This record gives sequence, C-alpha cells and structure tokens, in this order.
Amino acid sequence: MPNSASAEKSLRKSLVRRERNRNQRGSLRTRIKKFRSMMSEKPTQEAADKEFSQVVKALDQAAAKKLIHKNAASRTKSRLAALKRKTFVS
Repeated sequence: MPNSASAEKSLRKSLVRRERNRNQRGSLRTRIKKFRSMMSEKPTQEAADKEFSQVVKALDQAAAKKLIHKNAASRTKSRLAALKRKTFVS
C-alpha cells in the first residue's frame, strides 16, 4: 500500500490507465478476431478491403499510443494481409 499522498495518487492513476489500456487492447483483439472470422466466411472483396483498412487503422493507432509494440502491429498487419490474399486467390 502507498505510504505518501503522491504514491496514493500514482496508484489511482495507474489503475485508471490499466483499465483503459485493457479495454482498448480488448477492443483491438475483438476487431482482429472479427476480421479473421469474416475471412473464413468468404466475404466480397469490397467488404474485406473495408474491414481490413479499419483493422490496419486500429493497429496503427494502438502502436502510436504504445498500447502494442510497433513491430507487433506490423507483424499482425502482414499476417492479416496474407490471410486476405490467400482467401481471394484460391
């Protein structure tokens, strides 16, 4: 437990930030899962492109806020792009 007023405030701030980060990370993961499930259902090219651009935007924003590492965002975008490519080639 905190022993000073500044430590108490720091604890409050960290709890608020933790909750905010957990919510944002959860919504990002949900968006990625939604895109993956959409790809398994063979969507139209236009729908896939639209959803993919939204996922990429969300990943870039999360990386900019340091919610996830920029290389993790890049790796995820690459894998999702490969999934999209594979879905429409075969």
